[in-house]
Amino acid sequence: DLEKEQLKTLKKVVKCFENGLPLKDLAQIIKILDLCAEKMNEQEAFTEHLCELIKLFGLPFQKKKLSDEISYSVAVSKSIAQLGYLMRVPSSQVRIQICKCVVSFYNMEIPRKLLSGYQPTSANYKIQMAESGGLAETLVLSLALVENQLTEKLWVLKALQHLSSSGVNCRLMMKAQAASRLCLYLNDVDPSGQLVFRSSEILWNLLENTSKEEVVNQLSNLECVYALKEAFVDLLMHGFRHYDRQLRNDLLVIATLLAQNPAGPMIESGFTKLLIVLATFTEVKIPNPMVKGLKLTYSYEDFELKKLLFNVIGFLSKDPCAVQLLSENDVMPALLYYVKPNQKPGFHDWSAAQYEELQLHAIAILASVAPLLVDKYLSCQANTLLLVFLEWCIGQDPFFGQGNSFHGRGGRGNKLAQMRYSLRVLRSVVSLHDDAVNLNLCDQGAISQLLDILKYAANKSKEKEDAILLEIQANILFLLSALCENDLHRKELFSYEGVDILIPFIQMDPKKLYSGLGHNCLLFCALDCLWSCVVGCYIAEDYFLEKQGIFLLLDLLAFKQKNLYSIILGILVEFCDNPKTTSYISTWRGEKHQTAANLLIELWRQEELELGVKRDRYGRIVDMKRPIASSLQKQQEVIPIPASCPSFAIMEISENIRAKIYSLLCKLGFENLPGLSAKDFVTLAIIEHYIDFKVGEVWCELCAELKEEFRPVTPDKEALKFISEVSEDTGRMVATLQTEVLESQHHKEIQEEKKTYTKIQAIHKQKEIVNKSWENFLTRTSNYEALKKAKRIQEKSVEASRSKLKTQSGAVHSTDIKGLCTTV
Repeated sequence: DLEKEQLKTLKKVVKCFENGLPLKDLAQIIKILDLCAEKMNEQEAFTEHLCELIKLFGLPFQKKKLSDEISYSVAVSKSIAQLGYLMRVPSSQVRIQICKCVVSFYNMEIPRKLLSGYQPTSANYKIQMAESGGLAETLVLSLALVENQLTEKLWVLKALQHLSSSGVNCRLMMKAQAASRLCLYLNDVDPSGQLVFRSSEILWNLLENTSKEEVVNQLSNLECVYALKEAFVDLLMHGFRHYDRQLRNDLLVIATLLAQNPAGPMIESGFTKLLIVLATFTEVKIPNPMVKGLKLTYSYEDFELKKLLFNVIGFLSKDPCAVQLLSENDVMPALLYYVKPNQKPGFHDWSAAQYEELQLHAIAILASVAPLLVDKYLSCQANTLLLVFLEWCIGQDPFFGQGNSFHGRGGRGNKLAQMRYSLRVLRSVVSLHDDAVNLNLCDQGAISQLLDILKYAANKSKEKEDAILLEIQANILFLLSALCENDLHRKELFSYEGVDILIPFIQMDPKKLYSGLGHNCLLFCALDCLWSCVVGCYIAEDYFLEKQGIFLLLDLLAFKQKNLYSIILGILVEFCDNPKTTSYISTWRGEKHQTAANLLIELWRQEELELGVKRDRYGRIVDMKRPIASSLQKQQEVIPIPASCPSFAIMEISENIRAKIYSLLCKLGFENLPGLSAKDFVTLAIIEHYIDFKVGEVWCELCAELKEEFRPVTPDKEALKFISEVSEDTGRMVATLQTEVLESQHHKEIQEEKKTYTKIQAIHKQKEIVNKSWENFLTRTSNYEALKKAKRIQEKSVEASRSKLKTQSGAVHSTDIKGLCTTV
């Protein structure tokens, strides 16, 4: 009768703790559970009592002190972990009760009665102990025990669904390969549909709470992809409920993540092809057995499906292996279907806002796909469709965009969003520099049309400036640059109208460059357009000069925006091939009457300071061997390189603006430059010999490389020595010239100082004379004897001034006034 007694005792234990288990007794309760589990193999009567005991774990644990939660934390976490290990018991009733118990951790109800002297633990205590005990990992592993029992499997999934709300549990689940295990069960028979729902929910939680890459890697095997594909197709073809469509879209998002993994077998499984066909079948209307019998409605879920499928194509366009599939399955015509003016929706159709969102999304994806499928792009006459669509964008058609979607940002009440994405498509294909694409565009009058759109956007920008309008203008300028570059006829088409439009961009207020809206990019595109569309065409160049464009460029250069130096100087150097340009540059005056030569020399000094070139405090050469070498250049070790590869000294030319400044001053001439100080002449001496110093650097590198490889023969050694000496002599000569300039300036300053000192002396002497005159005046005023003396001196002076020769006739008149008492 021992077993009967044990059963009675178990019943008493359950009755005793019906309001909750005390923390201090948990370890003993777990031992009882283990004993019951062992007894179950011999006696099934223990099953019911075991379940009743497990049920007690669903109630809040009881504590006497506040510190009990911490004191018993190790024992409690082990107890909850042991609860998970009881999933090994081959009893459906026990396993389901364990899962119910875990679910109750997240929906805790406080019992009506409490043990005397006890209080329930905090609401999250069990959840924290489950995390530290590793319960989630154990339950994932237990899926292998219940894979053929649907009810038990669903309960385990329900418990995991709750546990996966925590990042700690998700990481534990990933250790047990949860993602791949769950995916493999997606297609098991389940009339209720809960299996797919709960599995997808857990996968979503894993993606959100752990490393997305790790989850994708677990799912990136052929079995998982096939299972995901079958579950998706089943919901697609047979799911008619709102719930089924939502679940289908959730699985498609997971498939999208797999499509981004190049190592995933999406193409091998046929899933990629299926998704491409689904994305295009409503637009191309070509029968395909893969979608036979499929009909998409105009419900919100199907609208979301359409957007997700477009999104998949966008990701597939980044995978070189998928390009062939994109070409074969009519992706290009399907996307071009949306490149047309918007029409009023029919009764059974997408709403205006939904159609606009799909249209903008399709055109955005087209920008990624078009460069990969150029032949298809041309065969579908995409350029024509885009130009017609752009014409509609600036037309007077009474269409007002909804601007509700991500791609529709800034497009409410206008067609700017459509214009923006259409220009992005053109930019993506023109960037390929494919002659066929560019010729096709120009033959249809693209240059003239782009100028009209640019004018339209510029006028709109005057009303209200925003990032979208600035991007539109920048993209048009880029397109014009790419189309006109190296083609004189196209530059002539651009010339007059294009220059008139370009001038305001170059006149942009430099303060706007820091606005963050994109003025910086717009200015760069305008300068690039100037270089590509104007330079090299005398008609356009002359018109630009007439519009005082060179003055504007120099004004922009004088603003000293470092990232603009290179492109502006490059344009000016190219412009100097036109003989009229140098006179404009020489005429220009900046702030405080600064000349162009002075500005260029200032930029040279600034550049050398940043490069760390050694100069003394007067700006003279210090290192005669390498006068213009930067600090980085001097630190560079000797690395023997092939003759076809440029050395560091050559590469350095393109990495700073000194070569451009030298070229520009060569065009202007180094003599008779106005507005230069002695310091400028010191720097000018270095600039004038820049090419000599650069040649010397190259020879220096060559000598160093030769020493690394082998010893030159005597004649070559002497030649190299002579060349090195010539380079050093040039450095010394320039240094001497600089010293002479400084000495001359010093002598001039001394002469100026002497002149100034002489002038000061004369002023002081004059002041002394004035002071003495004043003192004499005061003396005459206050001393009568002094006044009489002064009078006598005055009379003598008057008498002495008279002529000694006597006149033969005529009256003599006295010049004195009798009785006069004045002192002056």
